[in-house]
Amino acid sequence: MSDTTTKTAKIVKPDAEWRNELTPMQYAVLREKATERPFSGDYEHDKTKGTYVCAGCGQTLFESDAKFDSGCGWPSFTAPAAADHVDEERDVSHAMVRTEVLCSQCSGHLGHVFEDGPGPTGLRYCINSAALKLQPK
Repeated sequence: MSDTTTKTAKIVKPDAEWRNELTPMQYAVLREKATERPFSGDYEHDKTKGTYVCAGCGQTLFESDAKFDSGCGWPSFTAPAAADHVDEERDVSHAMVRTEVLCSQCSGHLGHVFEDGPGPTGLRYCINSAALKLQPK
């Protein structure tokens, strides 16, 4: 029996192409793993219904129904739109141990996930606004 599961191919581009396509803040967050200042992002308090996609490649990442106000300074979600649309990696930078969240298609840095969120998952995906684009419903 053959496996019919198909996974979208990874998007790999030269650095110059990423720099040309992204704003300086998007590039810093997605490609250099920067973090925007808390309470400064476009989507932190946005209550518009819709789908949040990766600002780098357009892959669906989060739905507004999973968004909640955590008070942390960044948009927070209880779960990704599809589990295979985000990758997680151990991050030991800044003298902390955290779980980094990346777009599974372009490997762009999105933010981090913590185990202090509300039900039903108990998770808080703390995501940089600069890594996202909202497609209103």
